[in-house]
Amino acid sequence: MNETPPPRRAKDEDVLFNQSLARGMSVLESFRGVDRPLTLAQIATRAGLTRSAAQRLVHTLRRLGYLTPSDDGHGFLLNLPILDLTHDYLRMNPVLRRASPVLLELRRQVQERVDLSLFDGTRMVYAARLQSKREAFFATLVGNSVPSTGSSGGWAALALLPDCEIDEILAAAPLRPLTPRTLTQPEAIRARIAEARRDGYALALEQVLMGEIAIAMAISGPDGRPVGAVHIAASLAEWQPEEFRRRMTPPLAGAIRGICAS
Repeated sequence: MNETPPPRRAKDEDVLFNQSLARGMSVLESFRGVDRPLTLAQIATRAGLTRSAAQRLVHTLRRLGYLTPSDDGHGFLLNLPILDLTHDYLRMNPVLRRASPVLLELRRQVQERVDLSLFDGTRMVYAARLQSKREAFFATLVGNSVPSTGSSGGWAALALLPDCEIDEILAAAPLRPLTPRTLTQPEAIRARIAEARRDGYALALEQVLMGEIAIAMAISGPDGRPVGAVHIAASLAEWQPEEFRRRMTPPLAGAIRGICAS
């Protein structure tokens, strides 16, 4: 499930901010989290535009190749050039470039799903996914995101921040449950973050998917702030939590050292 980040707004004094470009980006961002084509009226509503403004922007994005009509002609879809930009982002991201060989070796060692997610405030965005045999299609896609407040990677990343910033993120986060076990109470989330800060890792049971156990450690930047996390996920039908923790912590710690050292 994709978490929608807060809208990007220009400050009145930002004289360099280009409102026309921002409106064009709002059309592309209107597709976030949808599972079907959007009509012109839906794009206008989701992007906060008038119908005439949306029509001009959609036409321009179609001419540029970023939007295409749906097969039935009743709506629009994102088009392949979006993937070109995604590919360029992934190949140029320094964390992913360093992490790729390390993640492959970690996946070989643990024989379970290995992910790398990037920290984006209230959400963790998956940027690398090495699958096991169990995952559903949408759960395996790069770009899928989960709440930082309700995931092992999020707790591990938030543990690197000062408490005042954690409070700000908790205040901004939607705190919607993804499963019946997803933590949504701020104090319970703070407790898990404190555990991650103490232990150096976070363990989550059925926070994002029922039947899933996941363990994560944060990737920090040169300034000590979180840039992402590496997590290992498996099935509770095959693992007891303490055994999973014991078996997965050493190779995960080795992977984090490898990424940071490179």
